[in-house]
Amino acid sequence: MRTAIRALAITAAAALTVTGLTACSAGGSGSSGDSKTLTYWASNQGTSLQNDKEVLTPVLKKFTKETGIKVNLQVIGWNDLQNKIQTAVTSGQGPDVVNIGNTWATSLQATGAFQEFGSSEMKAIGGSDKFGKVALSTGGAPGKTVTSVPLYGLAYGLYYNKKMLSDAGITPPTNWEDLVDDAKKLTTGSTYGFSLAGGSYTENAHFAFINSAQNGGEWFDKDGKPTFTSKANVEGIKRYLDLMQDAKVANPSNAQYDNATQSTTDFAKKKAAFILNQNNANATIESLGMKADEFGVVALPAPTGAKQIASFPAGINLSVFKNTKNKDGALKFVKYMTSQDTQATLDKPYSALPVLASAADSVTDEQTKTFLDIYNNKAKPLPLVPAEDQFESTVGKAMNDMFAKIATGSKVSEADIKSALQTAQDQVSQANG
Repeated sequence: MRTAIRALAITAAAALTVTGLTACSAGGSGSSGDSKTLTYWASNQGTSLQNDKEVLTPVLKKFTKETGIKVNLQVIGWNDLQNKIQTAVTSGQGPDVVNIGNTWATSLQATGAFQEFGSSEMKAIGGSDKFGKVALSTGGAPGKTVTSVPLYGLAYGLYYNKKMLSDAGITPPTNWEDLVDDAKKLTTGSTYGFSLAGGSYTENAHFAFINSAQNGGEWFDKDGKPTFTSKANVEGIKRYLDLMQDAKVANPSNAQYDNATQSTTDFAKKKAAFILNQNNANATIESLGMKADEFGVVALPAPTGAKQIASFPAGINLSVFKNTKNKDGALKFVKYMTSQDTQATLDKPYSALPVLASAADSVTDEQTKTFLDIYNNKAKPLPLVPAEDQFESTVGKAMNDMFAKIATGSKVSEADIKSALQTAQDQVSQANG
């Protein structure tokens, strides 16, 4: 999403069909059987759904020119994408090719609705060796044949306003304690040290995971059973909540921010000195008027002595529905979208990290290098279990409620957090027998 799935969605939910590209039924060629047409569901990566249409249209037209296969494009907002995919899985009426938040890969793999990229399928798209090792590891459960391949790489970073820090005599923090102290110094009047998407269950779940990972915590055991109530998990969530609760470096109104674009807007409008966001936030920040040289990025610092985990290897993967009537065309499309030329074309407007092994060496931009280092060296995968999506939903929504309580002046203790996590754990346990 933002996380996967970022996670940086524009909240409007809509589907846009590319002008001039032949449309087909809602079931795509999975129901029409037209070997010269594919239906592709793309996730919102740009500044708006319309922006995605503008970015993708010429890329898809080039594919049509090269192959003769027309593409019916639908760009779907993050608030709707997972539900639409799940509905398609249940009904059998999905597209041929779909973007998924890579954190959903194992959950979706478990449905059996998606084509495995076995040896022949992987060969058809150019071979597994073309992908970076970390990127490809997000394609499904360990030890199983992947049912998705990487398209765009994403990682979380700590964005900071260069002038605000400089004016306060502050350098980018290297540990959590300094980060909180710096944020306190930068919280003055209507300006806050931080802006958070405290009402976004996906963002909250992601930071529950990262903060716990710094503590050495796990959310599931080796058998895939939830272990939500551990001390590491509770303390990790408390540390994140305390940005608003104890340190008071985040505006209580952030509890109503249900997507990361809202906190990104605060940052771009200089209402906050720091945000935690994925690398594709750059496009939104700059579209709102903040210049690229006005902000910097460092890895999210861990508490002194904790594990240096700053993200998970986030991003967007491509999956092919197993019931497509145009498997060969779908694999040609996946090969095209993950080719060096197409990747180079799309990584720039989407501020995406390269997922091809050959591309990393060509990165020269310092900010991209920072994110790529986080992605490859300071990231821990989200739980690679079928119930991962249930972890995000239950824990993330519990944190929504906690932020809402803090915003109204109530105190959330570690005991409260453990109780909420016990409820979430029970829900996941019951749902999985």
